[in-house]
Amino acid sequence: MTDEQLSGSTPPGAASDDTAAAETAPDAATDTVGADTAVALADDPAGHRFECRSCGFVYDPAEGIRKVGIEPGTAFLDLDPAGFRCPVCRSRKSAFLDIGPRNKPSGFEENLNYGLGVNRLTPGQKNVLIFGGFALAVAFFLSLYSLR
Repeated sequence: MTDEQLSGSTPPGAASDDTAAAETAPDAATDTVGADTAVALADDPAGHRFECRSCGFVYDPAEGIRKVGIEPGTAFLDLDPAGFRCPVCRSRKSAFLDIGPRNKPSGFEENLNYGLGVNRLTPGQKNVLIFGGFALAVAFFLSLYSLR
């Protein structure tokens, strides 16, 4: 170990061995677990979903489109621009808009810190919270029938 590693600091402008290795290996960010993985997926356009602006169809690369013959794992950017059409409305590839990865929290980045942490939830987590609350309210309402 060097003296810099023992003291835990590096001089300004000098990169430590760990950061130099991370900068030279772009795939190293995708091997980490947790928040780094979400950031790596958000930065990788191959994993992004695309929405048709005409009809609202969402192309998810993890699912593909079996009825058209596009296998799961095929990135939207790899699709043929001349041959690919929206399976619902037949719009061209240029009509699709990048809506980001599947598990990205919805909303603007600057607003994600507001709302008691609810803004950081993914759309699926928000659905569970909303409909779970409705189910709980119905269960409480129905429990009133047990009172005399």
